[in-house]
Amino acid sequence: MNAVIDLLKSHRSIRKFTDQPISDELLQTLVEAGQAAATSNHVQAYAIVRVVDRANREQLVTLSGGQPYVASCAEFLVFCADMKRAFRAAERAGAEVVTGMTEQLLVATTDAALIAQNLVVAAESEGLGICYIGGLRNNPAEVSELLKLPAHVYPVFGVCLGYPAQNPEVKPRLPLASILKQDYYDDSQDEAQIAEFDAAMEAYYQQRTGNKKITNWSEQLRPMFSQKLRPHMKDFLFSKGFEMK
Repeated sequence: MNAVIDLLKSHRSIRKFTDQPISDELLQTLVEAGQAAATSNHVQAYAIVRVVDRANREQLVTLSGGQPYVASCAEFLVFCADMKRAFRAAERAGAEVVTGMTEQLLVATTDAALIAQNLVVAAESEGLGICYIGGLRNNPAEVSELLKLPAHVYPVFGVCLGYPAQNPEVKPRLPLASILKQDYYDDSQDEAQIAEFDAAMEAYYQQRTGNKKITNWSEQLRPMFSQKLRPHMKDFLFSKGFEMK
């Protein structure tokens, strides 16, 4: 294996950080590395809000569901799907812009995820730790108001960045055979593979150094899919101009 693959396979979510700051030069370099990610038709339908104000950070702790590392990390970045910039550019070029299409939502959300993952890998290569914060979508309207996000822009997730103050184990992933299908979607072995993975996850949760618990992958999913997950998102996205036509 080469160093890049080893780095990718060693990813952990970090939730405890030292007080060491990240230099502006390094942060700028990480964002530039993020921008090098693939983007649909070169639209670059994303924006990143760097939240420095301490009061805003504390509000985001609450809005994300009480995740204190949003405030304690060296840098907190909010990755936004942003179609506003592209719409305005197309208008300046003479287009009669059609908005609210589902494909626009997919493009912008995918672009935001791609720039974030590039930035995250670059950060980890520099010895930083990261943690994605999807909890911002618990209260997307309030997050948007706090960050003054205009129409056609919505917060997809946040990312905590900082120098790690912990060294958690790497969490196991699904068996390769469960996700890599050849020629067509064959799930005939999935039940057996998932049962094996559940056993591996149960062992991981009981043996890891922090937050030990008795559960497995399937049990972790049960509450997520036993209720309507963030039902407010459809109306919120509509209100931001992502009408999903």
